[in-house]
Amino acid sequence: MQQTKMAAPCRRMATRPLVQFLRSFGRIAVGDTGFRPFSTSYVCRATLQTKRKAEVVRSPWSLVAAVCLQRMPIISADKSPIEETFNQMMQQMELEKSLLSDHELRLLEDAERMSRKQADNYDSDEEEDRGDEIMLAQDVEDSWEQRLKHFQPVPRVRADVEKDLASLERCLADSLVLLAEQQVGDEKMWLLPQTQWQEGENLRQTAERALSSLPAAGFKATFLGNAPCGVYKYKLPKAAQTESFIGTKVFFFKAVLSGSVPSPAPVAPFLWVKKSELQDYLKPAYLEKVNRFILTL
Repeated sequence: MQQTKMAAPCRRMATRPLVQFLRSFGRIAVGDTGFRPFSTSYVCRATLQTKRKAEVVRSPWSLVAAVCLQRMPIISADKSPIEETFNQMMQQMELEKSLLSDHELRLLEDAERMSRKQADNYDSDEEEDRGDEIMLAQDVEDSWEQRLKHFQPVPRVRADVEKDLASLERCLADSLVLLAEQQVGDEKMWLLPQTQWQEGENLRQTAERALSSLPAAGFKATFLGNAPCGVYKYKLPKAAQTESFIGTKVFFFKAVLSGSVPSPAPVAPFLWVKKSELQDYLKPAYLEKVNRFILTL
């Protein structure tokens, strides 16, 4: 019994140095050697970045950039009936409140001189010396009218050009949109010029490449910003879908035609159409997205 009581304190004394040694080792490893404690936040951030990169790589959508190239109106549009009435009223008000021009003053002066010559008490010495040949203002006006008769203004509408959808000279009073014939799968379709996004370029650069890659085009365009103005996405039929590819997202960029362009080929793979004519060439779902950002001026 006495031996048992003495053994217990001995065991406590034997185990105490080991515990103290382990505690002191932990303090030395963390505090005395200069090592920083292990941080789990860095591991979490690295894991999130890895997951994000994996999500980008595993995206099942194919990215495409398209450009909506518009030719702005060249001439003014025809006036509506109310605009024509208002224009006539403004011209009448301007005529009533305006002063006489130099030509009108000269007409009055010539008329007064002719009336004096026809009078019985006419004295030619009182007239100013204007030389032997005097051209009256009415003679000048008659010459202007003769020149006006020979003047042929350029027609606002040309029937042969209006039917040529590949010509930029059609519908000069309207805004036109460029459509290109694109190969989508096994089918050829009329769409806004588009091309597949390539790694290393942004979407605007892809849209610029889509415009420059058109055959025999050479269009000079000014892009309106770096952000897309619309997006359209479609899924492939379920039979054609795979785990890595289920559909396509098309991002639209707006641009305005600038500068001159060469004349199109006899059979050009592109068309210039008005907004009201888009329904004849585009699919309904595609047309719904395009109509949202095309303005008629």
